Amino acid sequence: MDATAGQTLYPLHRCKTIHLVRHAQGVHNVEGEKNHDAYKSYDFFDAHLTPLGWEQVGNLRNHVKASGLSRRVELVIVSPLLRTMQTAVGVFGGETFNNGTNGRPLMTENVGQSNHPAVSNLNCPPFIAVELCREQTGVHPCDKRRTISEYRNMFPGIGFQLIESDEDMLWIPDVREKTEDVAARGLKFLEWLWTRKEKEIAVVTHSSFLFNTLRAFGHDCHPNVKSEICTHFANCELRSVVIVDKGMIGSNESSTNYPGKIPRGPDLPSETADNKLSGQDLTK
Repeated sequence: MDATAGQTLYPLHRCKTIHLVRHAQGVHNVEGEKNHDAYKSYDFFDAHLTPLGWEQVGNLRNHVKASGLSRRVELVIVSPLLRTMQTAVGVFGGETFNNGTNGRPLMTENVGQSNHPAVSNLNCPPFIAVELCREQTGVHPCDKRRTISEYRNMFPGIGFQLIESDEDMLWIPDVREKTEDVAARGLKFLEWLWTRKEKEIAVVTHSSFLFNTLRAFGHDCHPNVKSEICTHFANCELRSVVIVDKGMIGSNESSTNYPGKIPRGPDLPSETADNKLSGQDLTK
């Protein structure tokens, strides 16, 4: 058997498990499917979730709890747009917030005209908003964000400390970000993930960002595996992947490796002894 034909072996501490999630159905998705020009309408500025989208969130929440994933995720990274933050909080956040009796609010009530109750931050991982995983920017008002000051009031439990500008400096009304630039931004985002100590991370983001980032991968895999990686995401779809640090970007030490020989003592392997007898010293 050729061990290199379809398998790869790599040190565990050079890997991270990433749970990729596309946001649930937004109002722009509904109208955009009827008429693509709707994406250019300011009626859908920073689009919020539909009632169906909230149902999708509830179903994914049930799945991550039943699968045990909600207990394993150490960090939730989210694109700073309304629909992604609603999705992230709804899936990975705590239970309904009850006036300080169960933690602090992760999201206040009725955010985005949702009639959704406030969500507690109790018993859930930290949430951080990161601009690198935003949707393809420009032209479409649904992809333009509000000020960070507004978001802090809506999502007091999400950390916005990594976003430098209160105003949206990335969105340009008459220039759509090129897909190759989205892909480059996505790869930069994946490199940034290696600066994090967490080993299991959820990322709640967008269709174009995911597609253009992931299509750079899987060229050395079976076509079915590449399809699993690169196919467009449905609303509120979750895919779990492992990313491998082949270039030593990260500096994490293994938490499970053990050096052995404690206490020290002779440990010459038998095959090495055999090779010494035959004149081949493999210890040199």
